[in-house]
Amino acid sequence: MKNKQNITALIITFNEIKHIESVIKNIDFADEIIVVDSFSTDGTFEKLQQLKNVKTIQRKFKNFADQRNYALKQATHEWILFIDADERITEPLKNEILEAINTPKDSVAFMVKRLYFFKQKRIRFSGFQTDTTYRLFKKGTVNYIEDKIVHEMPEIDGESKLFKNTMLHYCFDSSAHYKSKMERYAKLKALELFNKGKKSSPYHLYLRPVIKFVTNYIFRLGILDGKEGFQICYLSAYGVYFRYQELEKLTR
Repeated sequence: MKNKQNITALIITFNEIKHIESVIKNIDFADEIIVVDSFSTDGTFEKLQQLKNVKTIQRKFKNFADQRNYALKQATHEWILFIDADERITEPLKNEILEAINTPKDSVAFMVKRLYFFKQKRIRFSGFQTDTTYRLFKKGTVNYIEDKIVHEMPEIDGESKLFKNTMLHYCFDSSAHYKSKMERYAKLKALELFNKGKKSSPYHLYLRPVIKFVTNYIFRLGILDGKEGFQICYLSAYGVYFRYQELEKLTR
């Protein structure tokens, strides 16, 4: 291809031994693959050492925004593809990405819709049906907001566009996995709220989790996802409770 644009794929990892080989294979169309690992203890780093054409850096984890901004600085190519270890790019999305970076466009960042899977079952509702996330950027046009330390938010210097095709997100292997992930995010979110001077209250601890459950299970149709929908909506509500429980601990 004439004047072909090169692409760097970035992954931040911690204990992703179940996914790491598959995701590296999935992004083999990238010209450069860089993984920033937070000192995994499950063999992820050792497995990465065995994979060809992958540059792995070990760095202590502070928060998601900080780790992503560090990873961005390691990229050497014009376009950057950020992907999580539990995400997979479909063939149509891959073709759309390659077309986007090799066709002159005004957009400097691209969002993608993710299709969620829980225990290998496609989750169509439960609050996940409208999920989109930024995954492709032109180098030098993005920076993650440092005080948004979880559910990190990028600042984009330029126009954005939504890809037509979707990516797959194998987010949770089990209820226990989802619970541990919710607790990890909740602790970071509690710290973010604490840094902003926020405090917990009975409303946050008891009413907000109920509102979260009812919203996702009833109004966002989690009931149609069967027993998995109930588990997801319940654990999402638990994550809200756990967040404000942690905030209460921080403010004592």
